[in-house]
Amino acid sequence: MAAIAGIFKTGQIELVSRMLETMSHRGEYGKEIIETNDATIGMIWTKHENARTKRLFEENIFRVGPGFGHHVKVSFDDNKLSIERGKVGVVPLYLAMNNDSEIMFASEVKALLPLSEKIVEFMPGQIIKDNKIGSYFNLVKGEPLDMNPEVIAKELLDLLKRAVERRIQNKDVGAWLSGGLDSSAMAALARPYVQKFYSFAGGVKGAPDLKFAREAAAYIGTEHHEVILDKEKMLKILPDVIYQLESFDALLVRSSIVNLSVAWAASDYITDVFSGEGGDELFAGYSYLKALPMTELDSELLDIISRLHNTALQRVDRSASAFGLTAHVVFVDPEVVDYALRIPAEYKIRNGVEKWILRKSMAGLLPESILNRPKAKFWQGAGVESIISEHAEKVILDSSFLRERELPNGWKLNTKEELYYYRIFKEYFGEPEILDWMGRTKGSPVDKNHGIH
Repeated sequence: MAAIAGIFKTGQIELVSRMLETMSHRGEYGKEIIETNDATIGMIWTKHENARTKRLFEENIFRVGPGFGHHVKVSFDDNKLSIERGKVGVVPLYLAMNNDSEIMFASEVKALLPLSEKIVEFMPGQIIKDNKIGSYFNLVKGEPLDMNPEVIAKELLDLLKRAVERRIQNKDVGAWLSGGLDSSAMAALARPYVQKFYSFAGGVKGAPDLKFAREAAAYIGTEHHEVILDKEKMLKILPDVIYQLESFDALLVRSSIVNLSVAWAASDYITDVFSGEGGDELFAGYSYLKALPMTELDSELLDIISRLHNTALQRVDRSASAFGLTAHVVFVDPEVVDYALRIPAEYKIRNGVEKWILRKSMAGLLPESILNRPKAKFWQGAGVESIISEHAEKVILDSSFLRERELPNGWKLNTKEELYYYRIFKEYFGEPEILDWMGRTKGSPVDKNHGIH
């Protein structure tokens, strides 16, 4: 995806250019910086985004992201700036304030940290207009569907098909394929629209994801590629992972090691990639959800959907953007989200089966082994669960852990693995006293107030 940066002040072309340079991995083909009555704004983009971006410039619009409700949009009305972020937060944006109380913004934190530590995330569904920040969207559960599950499953499948089809705008398309239900569903739905469809899986040798991904790829008919990881490769790529991800969250880093590796391999073949992110949150894919009373399931799903923007969706964005890919996250298409939030809870978990209605929708499109596969977290299915945590236990002394575990903002690191990641994080980003912009995995011992994967 492309990148955007700017400041609510004129005459700042040099500053904005430097901000864009820190995000050059997101697009080195085109660059545009302009001034309005109240701001300086710039954008970079990739070759395959060029034609669309040029058309939007003619309408005084800078838009980052694949569109279809997944965007950060900056527009100029009477030469005044307004900024809008998509409803679920697939495309990132951060705000900062400098010493002169001027607001700056950028697609990644690394563009703002040299200028200010007063950084916050511009939240999904927010808008800046007339120099005021407000919300145009709040995630809420809709009126429950009063239909039998066969009809709901059919309508859900039709919505997913349409959402996939409108995102296929060139032939260089593929999918990150873990062999789980969600990623396999995306590959199966996209496959008919492309003559040659690519799929990519990653993990350590013998990992479950590799086996199931091969089965799904053979059934769907893709040109399948695998990235085999070991401890040496993971440790080598780890600094790049943390730099791109802008996080030291242990579980998020683990899954990003695989995701970034697979994205790197995919960039040799495709420009657009489908991801299965969001399926677990919309359709109750996590095992702990089965222990909740059915009356509490809907509110819990709303909660974990609202946390996606700075955890799993951040991983997807950074992994794709690091190599100039455009990621399509169809499960959080606005129409799909609206419909999924109306599906009764008893059709999401039924007879102890998670994502029951989604499995029913995909029946016949995937092999039974994939349809019936239980949920495995990305880093577990890929086989990386304990490799780096065991390495961290060996290289970090107990005394060092006790001395370094408390961070300047008050967070406490509860494992040596987290400290191992934080040490790398510090090399790139220092020790910010404000980390409000950083998402944390739900259930993390460090912070129980942020996202899940």
